[in-house]
Amino acid sequence: MDLINALSQWLARNYGKIVLLVIVIAIAFVADKALTRIARKLLDKSQVPNASIFINIMRVVVWVLAAGTVLQPVFGVNPTTLFTALGIGGLAVSLGLKDTIANVIGGFGLMVGRVIQPGDFISVAGATGTVKDINWRQTIVRERNGNEMVIPNSILNTASLEKIAPSNECIVKVPFTAKSDVDVARMKADIATTVGVATEQLANPQYAPVVKLEGFTPYGIQGTV
Repeated sequence: MDLINALSQWLARNYGKIVLLVIVIAIAFVADKALTRIARKLLDKSQVPNASIFINIMRVVVWVLAAGTVLQPVFGVNPTTLFTALGIGGLAVSLGLKDTIANVIGGFGLMVGRVIQPGDFISVAGATGTVKDINWRQTIVRERNGNEMVIPNSILNTASLEKIAPSNECIVKVPFTAKSDVDVARMKADIATTVGVATEQLANPQYAPVVKLEGFTPYGIQGTV
């Protein structure tokens, strides 16, 4: 009985706080769902990679604002003091994670500005290849030989970046002349192998070198590769 009386008295004293807390949570929940739906539609149209991180940031902001609204009237905590303490702690953490933060900010700039996108052919920081993926910390570039270079986003924001247009990719024909008494089949195989090794970082791996014989001349067998 005493417990019921104590609970009733507590509810009577804190009725207004409970109602305020429930109302703020309900409003934050509705705002979270509505803004998430709207943001998802807008970001899907913009084709921004890793768009879910923007939605998560927005949701965090909504709930932080809701928490700041009820801290003082419901819990008696001064939000200014709490946020100041969190800011000091965040500063200490940021000093230890400055490289990571620089990469995250760089990734944000790359995604929002759409400087590069997956599928672009670029040359940066000694790597030349196709952009495979862009995330919040790094960009992965696949070279023609199949190697993958992981480049921190902070470097992409400070280094000179060259975007190579698809029109610069072309077919190159190189003529050659061979002695008339050579083993033709072996010669073609050797030329194709040598050219493939020499151009593995430049040529499209989908297309192997092709050796064509065009005829005989006084100097030997004429062909192109």
